[in-house]
Amino acid sequence: MHSVAYVTVDVFTSERFAGNQLAVIPDARGLSGAQMQNIAAEFRYSEVTFVLPPEDPLNTAHVRIFTPTMEIPFAGHPNVGTAFVLGNQPGIFGRLAGDVLRFEEKAGIVEAALTRDAGGHVIGAGIFAPQPLSLGPQVDSDTIARCASIEAQAICITTHAPVIGSVGLPFAIAEVADIETLARACPNTAAFAEAGRRYQPEDDQFALFLYTRQPENPWHLRARMFAPLDNVIEDPATGSASGAVGALLTSLLPARDANVDITIEQGVEMGRRSVIRVTARKSNGQVHSIRIAGQCAAVMSGSILL
Repeated sequence: MHSVAYVTVDVFTSERFAGNQLAVIPDARGLSGAQMQNIAAEFRYSEVTFVLPPEDPLNTAHVRIFTPTMEIPFAGHPNVGTAFVLGNQPGIFGRLAGDVLRFEEKAGIVEAALTRDAGGHVIGAGIFAPQPLSLGPQVDSDTIARCASIEAQAICITTHAPVIGSVGLPFAIAEVADIETLARACPNTAAFAEAGRRYQPEDDQFALFLYTRQPENPWHLRARMFAPLDNVIEDPATGSASGAVGALLTSLLPARDANVDITIEQGVEMGRRSVIRVTARKSNGQVHSIRIAGQCAAVMSGSILL
């Protein structure tokens, strides 16, 4: 019976059993797409990554990302965690050279830079979003409220209306009034299905990222993300959505040039606190750089029987 090795890490945390879980298959050669999907469904983490040799030898690896139900073009915590794993296993395929990694993905090239502690040990990574901010349709507040089981009046529209935003993977993004409202949110799957048919009819997928800004520091956010249509009732850390929010808020600043550092806490209500660092750079009125960074903790290793 054949087997394939795996490792798991907790991402956007320095502590085990916090942050967002990720399984990484460091050498996925020989696996079919169907096998990858089955493995992702078995783990039931929000994502699992499969590392393959790069198509272009100038890149580090070709990385495929699967949720429990589908392959996706890009995600934040899988890239941060995969970079951390490869940084700690530099001999895989003999392809790691230096602290900057380049991953080939469906959304484009994702560049990751390893972070190290004072002793030189790899403790995390920062990635750059593969695409600039793109905005889809605005989403009416009533739809957001039904999806999250909160009052429409608790949704803030002063800074921006709820909107579909993406830096590689789309999310409905909405600001809520306060942490208490955020804590009350609970996904309504039927409302998500209706929203998916209305706002993303090509695949009926609809993921919602709710956030609130802390009054004492508007660049410190608390957030929650729900994607029940993808069998992810709640995600403890969503780097791709955090990057989209950071890019959106930076784009709305009146200044044509700005460098913004944002801290996003997520997963608190799940007992898996995550800390995501987003840096957005704006020049001549355009956000041109979105970096998503955090630490990781190794958790498990083993093999999967095929």
